[in-house]
Amino acid sequence: MAAAAATASGALGALQASRARLVAPWCARLGLGLGLPSSATSPRAAPAWAPAARGAVPRRGYSSEVNEQDELRVRYLQEEDRGIVVLGINRAYAKNAISKNLIKMLSKAVDALKSDKKVRTIIVRSEVPGIFCAGADLKERVKMHSSEVGPFVSKVRAVVNEIANLPVPTIAAIDGLALGGGLELALACDIRVAASSAKMGLVETKLAIIPGAGGTQRLPRTVGMSLAKELIFSARVLDGQEAKAIGLISHVLEQNKEGDAAYKKALDLAREFLPQGPVAMRVAKLAINQGMEVDLVTGLAIEEACYTQTIPTKDRLEGLLAFKEKRPPRFKGE
Repeated sequence: MAAAAATASGALGALQASRARLVAPWCARLGLGLGLPSSATSPRAAPAWAPAARGAVPRRGYSSEVNEQDELRVRYLQEEDRGIVVLGINRAYAKNAISKNLIKMLSKAVDALKSDKKVRTIIVRSEVPGIFCAGADLKERVKMHSSEVGPFVSKVRAVVNEIANLPVPTIAAIDGLALGGGLELALACDIRVAASSAKMGLVETKLAIIPGAGGTQRLPRTVGMSLAKELIFSARVLDGQEAKAIGLISHVLEQNKEGDAAYKKALDLAREFLPQGPVAMRVAKLAINQGMEVDLVTGLAIEEACYTQTIPTKDRLEGLLAFKEKRPPRFKGE
């Protein structure tokens, strides 16, 4: 019995000793060390676009590089919505299909967002009525040599993974068709909301291929393995109510006459997130994401290490002071 206790104690000690090594890479992803958050010392990349006032027409980005500069519209909301960023897909003529240019623009936008400490929540939406994203641009794909397809799909997968790994909450607003890569893009977001009239599914087997941007991995983690297999094997398309019933989306709304019911719900959710402590939001996402991929004991170690990141922050002290003074906290992400 003593030997067993010693073995258990040794294993626990080894687990404790490895916690810093386990969590360090993920803290680095957030720009955090194992001590104080580095928001005060880390350089912040300048956004590749200009902020847009709430309700104003956004300025066009990337105009010097491509003619299709409007295919992705990036807006920093202002005033009481400051901290919310909206990525709006705008390829109406191609049903928002995923092209080389769109992936290039998404990659640039995500690269800027992940290093911007002012960003608090990101909404991915469509600016084309009735469409979220119809999947791969098959007209472009059919012109590719077979040797080009693999590398391009790898690039799409990498960009979708970057979206999944953004350190702040992400919300997909599905106000229309989301098929194949379009649904994979939505699956990479933390939260999905959809209009009841929206249609969504991983339909790649109809083209004798499989989901290649994370669908075979994220769909089972969202709705369960058996149901995910059924949906992928059948290439079935679900409406908003069906998607809500199986847990594919968190909220379903009746579509409004403007065609943006899901976006408005996503904006409401983002506004709920804004008052919370920025460092806490980032490490909470980290703890959840990484903890779900490991066993419970390791997951609890990740949670403990992530919690430790919040203890020395100015925001934590501000939260306590605000509670004492019975006023809203004024968090700064420090």
